[in-house]
Amino acid sequence: MSVVVRSEFALALNQVATERGIDVNIVLETIKAAILAAYRKDYGTKEIEELEVDINPDTGEAKVFKDKKDITPPGFGRIAAQTAKQVILQRIREAEKKAVLEEFSGKVGTTTNGMILRFDGPNVIVDIGKAEAVMPPQEQIPTERYYLNQRLTFYIDGIRESMRGDQIIVSRAHKNLIKGLFHREVPEVANGSVELREIAREAGHRTKLAVFSNQPGVDPVGSCVGQKGIRVQAVINEFGGLEKIDIIQWGEDPKLFIQSALAPAKDIEIILNEKKKSAIALVPDDQLSLAIGKEGQNVRLAGKLTGWKIDIKSKSEEKAIRKADEEKSEEKKEEKPAKKVKKKSEKKEEEKPKTKKEAKSS
Repeated sequence: MSVVVRSEFALALNQVATERGIDVNIVLETIKAAILAAYRKDYGTKEIEELEVDINPDTGEAKVFKDKKDITPPGFGRIAAQTAKQVILQRIREAEKKAVLEEFSGKVGTTTNGMILRFDGPNVIVDIGKAEAVMPPQEQIPTERYYLNQRLTFYIDGIRESMRGDQIIVSRAHKNLIKGLFHREVPEVANGSVELREIAREAGHRTKLAVFSNQPGVDPVGSCVGQKGIRVQAVINEFGGLEKIDIIQWGEDPKLFIQSALAPAKDIEIILNEKKKSAIALVPDDQLSLAIGKEGQNVRLAGKLTGWKIDIKSKSEEKAIRKADEEKSEEKKEEKPAKKVKKKSEKKEEEKPKTKKEAKSS
């Protein structure tokens, strides 16, 4: 059995391809293009389309051909290597970036761990392993403060074109970051027995999560909360304990679903308007502030979660309105007969026969 001894060129070629995560043939094509560029620069030919470059993948020897005739100038290898060095590096970087973007395009919609590298104006640059990602201001949580070398979990939102080329965009404010964290912390969510149906989030403040069980005997809310709240607390800790998370059970009955969505408020009566897809929630006076929430946050998130427009009213206010309406309707009933009697009496007077004096005067 013969032993194949590989040259330094072949070893370097394979090392570059392995480290950069790109195909060996792409590296060879890059070197060929660089050698053609060097030949054109040094020998001023305009017929570069008619030229071909052949590279021995084992030795790295390069030859230039025109019409299948070897026209390689003496000492061209040394000149080509010096001139083409920057072009080769640039092409390899481009191929490397393309390979990384292709890899991360398949990871869009997932979560990843990252470390904050630096700040570029309002943007935060994040190291996510093989690549650097950008977190623009709209994807940042307003209540969070970021610092160098800080390790966090990010949601890969997508790849966008910019003035600097394609950029990987990550987010801390996206609602699906909550989804990814529960996938990580709750085995029942990861294996599909518990489904996260709806998420409504105001990043840094509060999140409402509607969960549903696909497996009989599995409590979806209990699974996500965990024993003594350990699972949901792990998610809350990811945001420094500043963001509250309400977990409720998803249901097909809109009345029950809206009642659950308005938690922690209790004893709520729901009146639905199916055509307008709006609902009036009648809340006890002592539960009114809980139902509305700080600056209307609780009812606003409940509306996003359920997809219904929710109007909050206190039960005492509703009783007062109903009582006023009943009194008005009674007053109208009393007024109507009096008007009818008056009209009848007027008609009788008109129907009376005129006297002789009235007839003469007329």
